[in-house]
Amino acid sequence: MEEAKNKYPVDYTESMNTVLVQEMERFNKLYRVISSSLITMQRAIEGLVAMSPALEDFSSSLILGRIPTSWMGASYPSLKNLPNYIADFIARMEFLHTWFENGKPKTYWVSGFYFTQAFLTGVKQNYARKYTIPIDKLTFDFSILKMETSEISPSDGAYIYGLFTDGARWDRAAGKLAELFPKILQDVMPLIWLIPIKNIDYNPDRLELEGKRYTSPVYKTSLRKGTLSTTGHSTNYVLPVLLDTDLPISHWIKRSVALLCQLD
Repeated sequence: MEEAKNKYPVDYTESMNTVLVQEMERFNKLYRVISSSLITMQRAIEGLVAMSPALEDFSSSLILGRIPTSWMGASYPSLKNLPNYIADFIARMEFLHTWFENGKPKTYWVSGFYFTQAFLTGVKQNYARKYTIPIDKLTFDFSILKMETSEISPSDGAYIYGLFTDGARWDRAAGKLAELFPKILQDVMPLIWLIPIKNIDYNPDRLELEGKRYTSPVYKTSLRKGTLSTTGHSTNYVLPVLLDTDLPISHWIKRSVALLCQLD
């Protein structure tokens, strides 16, 4: 953490430095919880500490492949089983480590953040400070790109990836929402360009194009519900994303179409 704070100090023109350091702190805290609980479990198995009811519940979770309750108290929302949760946790740590080693990434794995709202605020803050606009007068517009990755970063905003569709699929050729293929429940979204714009310029309906845009909610998990945290943000809801469509908006509302940061 000391190296991170020296390498990525608080910078007026680059809010992503603060985002990275804060994310590293959150994941370090979760890592310590996971590590200490496993060490205590190992000592209990060896008979060095008493097997308490809490440790018995912990061991049952490990045997059944569930995420232990003690971990979830310090964790980001997840509905995965234990092996997939650990793989996901390691992937998130590697994402942050690569960022720390190689500098700000060209594209951001939006699903890999512990507190996604901090990243979104950082993108707005960079734009607000660059053009001296109050941050509370900004919102996001969206452009769904036809590529999966990019070697260059946009001049304003950010490229994000890692979202999945639920209830529909994204037709890459047409650049619009489409019906799911048989027996396929989710689809992977291509790169999405988060474009900060002024609130007065926000227009969900693109007048220059035929058709409209469906306002799709983004959730961290498929549970689609969360609790209001002390920061004023939901623990599950992220933000609304505008997706082009030829069909009436009501068509996708009836299908409960949404975007997910992670699958079960």
